[in-house]
Amino acid sequence: MKIVVVADTHMPRSAKALPKRLVAELSDAKLILHAGDWTSEEVYRELARYAPVEGVAGNNDGGELAKRLGFSKIVRCGGFRIGLTHGHLPNPKRTALRNASLAFSPDEVDAVVFGHSHIPLLKRENGLLLFNPGSPTAKRRQPQYSFGILQTGEQGLKARHIFFD
Repeated sequence: MKIVVVADTHMPRSAKALPKRLVAELSDAKLILHAGDWTSEEVYRELARYAPVEGVAGNNDGGELAKRLGFSKIVRCGGFRIGLTHGHLPNPKRTALRNASLAFSPDEVDAVVFGHSHIPLLKRENGLLLFNPGSPTAKRRQPQYSFGILQTGEQGLKARHIFFD
């Protein structure tokens, strides 16, 4: 099962439309995960044109998005449990990675997807996959824009980044 993973889209401020490179991958996605900082419900509607969307709110999302999505959830797909959080809670003074690592217990989830830092990350810590897709629209100080792909299958849960200019 192919899952496209995005975070920190910050639309329409950072981009007026989804990048073409992202849209190309969305065409055969079975699920889309968004780890917060949509900043507009229009992003949800746009992504939902391609596949079912699961997401959480981030620190830049308004009250309506936060109320509708919440700040963390567990998504079950392909036999795996994926914890989804933005990374700004519970302690805004901690790094996004640290907050994401603490958001779920290892026996609750197989992976944690998060955003907030705009810094792509893929690592395993104590058997837990930690994955930040970066941002497809607001790269900040990163050399390239990015998003992620999760693949579920008999060989487990695999993650990779797609980088583009």
